[in-house]
Amino acid sequence: MALRTHYHLFETAAGFAALGWNENGVCSLRLPAASAHEAERALLRRFPEAQRTPPSQPVQAVVDAAIRYFAGDRVDFGEIPVDMGEQGDFFRRVYALVRGLGWGETTTYGAVAKALGAGPEFARDVGQAMANNPVPLIVPCHRVTGAGGKIGGFSAPGGSMSKARMLELEGVVIDAAPAVRRTASRKDEGQAGFDF
Repeated sequence: MALRTHYHLFETAAGFAALGWNENGVCSLRLPAASAHEAERALLRRFPEAQRTPPSQPVQAVVDAAIRYFAGDRVDFGEIPVDMGEQGDFFRRVYALVRGLGWGETTTYGAVAKALGAGPEFARDVGQAMANNPVPLIVPCHRVTGAGGKIGGFSAPGGSMSKARMLELEGVVIDAAPAVRRTASRKDEGQAGFDF
């Protein structure tokens, strides 16, 4: 029997977002879009039978955390229960590793593959996992960038520009190339990326 999915629309400083959940946890987070209709439509493409429901207190806490994040507050989503749906073993391992990235901490697709014991040819598979991530922000795929300081792709509304803005919220400097590097203040705070 399939789990019933509920969803809630909410506004952030970056636009309108949609959060989907079931009894196991958050199963969908649609990053901010220009309109509530666009956010809702994106969520319903994945969960067409989802029911719009007022959030319970635990779900409202996730909504409030997302609103604070897009307002520039440092937020940790590490304890939020998630339901990633049907995933292959490699994708599950990618999501678990990426979920451990903290505020302002970045890595590359290739570094994630290497950390999982896979060769550099698996960097594309890591990219596919990020593109199919059902709960971006909670599994912070925006913190995974391309090799050589390239921003990399992003499937959320606004594409790589949205990814760059999210990284900037976390103090990660985006160079004109566009290259990604860490700010000295974040490094001093002990937030370090993977060194591969």
